[in-house]
Amino acid sequence: MKVEKKISVVINTYNAERHLQRVIDAVKGFDEILVCDMESTDSTLDIARRNSCRVITFEKGEHRIVEPARQYAIDHATYPWVLVVDADEIVTPALRDYLYASIEAPQCPAAIAIPRCNFFMGTMMHSGYPDYIVRFLRKDRCHWPAVIHASPEVNGVIEHIPSGRKEMAFIHLSNDHVADILRKNNIYSDYEVTRRSHKSYGIAALIYRPAFRFLKSYVLKRGFLDGAPGLIAAILDATYQFAIVAKLMERRYNKKP
Repeated sequence: MKVEKKISVVINTYNAERHLQRVIDAVKGFDEILVCDMESTDSTLDIARRNSCRVITFEKGEHRIVEPARQYAIDHATYPWVLVVDADEIVTPALRDYLYASIEAPQCPAAIAIPRCNFFMGTMMHSGYPDYIVRFLRKDRCHWPAVIHASPEVNGVIEHIPSGRKEMAFIHLSNDHVADILRKNNIYSDYEVTRRSHKSYGIAALIYRPAFRFLKSYVLKRGFLDGAPGLIAAILDATYQFAIVAKLMERRYNKKP
């Protein structure tokens, strides 16, 4: 069966007014822009409609993460190829051209993993690159689990854009403050505790899991090249792991008679 050579861009949003106009401007060369909104209370929907985007609503309910809305958005895309974009990510012209060239190729993969440039304290982080994310998919070949930090399950070949091709990387605009990261870490670690409820970490895990995450971020992923921001980011990564283990242990101890 011949697959139509058109691409829908799906943007998941919740109170995303800060960067949304720039994000939409960057994807106006695609065949469709679909905004899947989780009941925003700011001007997100006004911006989307002003730019003639298609808008659908995913009821937020108790969800504090985006993953439950991913598959819903993909299912509502018009075209068979879908580029999933967050409301703080910029798609470069080079990436757009690459994706259209890919779907014209005889051996086009089922999905493409795209590198992403992340920023912290105004610095492009070595420790946060290439940060591959699978965001370009054939909608009939993928399923996105409604689990925090989940990647899509793909039936077929996943191609990775070479990390050296930074002109094709997503530009992640978030540049979160320390307070933002601490807040998100608290929210995300709650979800991780639920997901890992079968785990039974001992006291040693309070040390080795944060220590490994610090070494991975600061040494293996070259965070030391980023100066003080790199050191702070590595410590925040370690703190996240500490919070997960501590909360799991807290749950276990609270169940004791």
